[in-house]
Amino acid sequence: MPKSILILGACGQIGTELTYTLREKYGNNQVIASDIREGDQDLMASGPFELLDATNYGALEDVVMHYEIDEVYLMAAMLSATAEKFPMRAWNLNMNSLFNVLNLAKDQKISKVFWPSSIAVFGPNTPKEQTEQNTIMEPSTVYGISKQTGERWCEYYFKKYGVDVRSVRYPGLISYKTLPGGGTTDYAVEIYHKALSDKKYSCFLKADSKLPMMFMDDAIRATITIMESDPEKIKVRSSYNLAAMSFTPSEMAANIKQHIPEFEMSYAPDSRQQIADSWPSSIDDSVAQKDWGWKAEFDLERTTQEMLENLSK
Repeated sequence: MPKSILILGACGQIGTELTYTLREKYGNNQVIASDIREGDQDLMASGPFELLDATNYGALEDVVMHYEIDEVYLMAAMLSATAEKFPMRAWNLNMNSLFNVLNLAKDQKISKVFWPSSIAVFGPNTPKEQTEQNTIMEPSTVYGISKQTGERWCEYYFKKYGVDVRSVRYPGLISYKTLPGGGTTDYAVEIYHKALSDKKYSCFLKADSKLPMMFMDDAIRATITIMESDPEKIKVRSSYNLAAMSFTPSEMAANIKQHIPEFEMSYAPDSRQQIADSWPSSIDDSVAQKDWGWKAEFDLERTTQEMLENLSK
């Protein structure tokens, strides 16, 4: 029997591209997309879709049983900047959806879980450069607190109940296919749209705010690779550090200027600056490299080429 996959949060920035990639790999009907709202026309037409609130255990269980789901990718979450405005809603969504999926796995109704963590698990006291897999965390945002808590629960369910849960800590993600959803690194997507349309961009972070970033193709590849790896290779059951590139807004602007010489960048830091200041500037992902062979393929220049070329179409 081919395996059956459910994606929760399939209409989000990562979920959309993950849905397409998994459908290409396993067949459209084997990958059930779901979200609390409908996605764009292409996504809805590409395969089965269910309107589903991931915090509703009964509704989630019904979908899992109906489609005989084997694996769940839990991509539904409220991101960093939005979560600061709605702390309790963010906590409810980010934690209850995770408990629902972990409990389905504990009861052996599904066999494998992917749950994404984030560099938001780190805080102001974390070493900034080449942040190691195991280090001080102490997150200072609602999003980071929920992700750190989630990591602990994932490891607990693995050790206590044998739940096969796998996770990576995403850095900021850059994609031309979907717009970002309220994160602190959203500038790194918005900048390309504005560079093409207006030849200028006002950045909500300071010029020298260096943060870990990743092109979406790498993030999707990492997600599927860790899920397809032999269980004995997955030594970390909280979440793996994941890295590709680190840069500042000014470095990104300079890179874009090489392609669009008239592009101008200005800076007007807002409340997201404080969040960015609490995060690492670069990540050491050597444990993921060693355990399951992870290696990023996109640097800043290749990312800029891909973004400008595809957004120009």
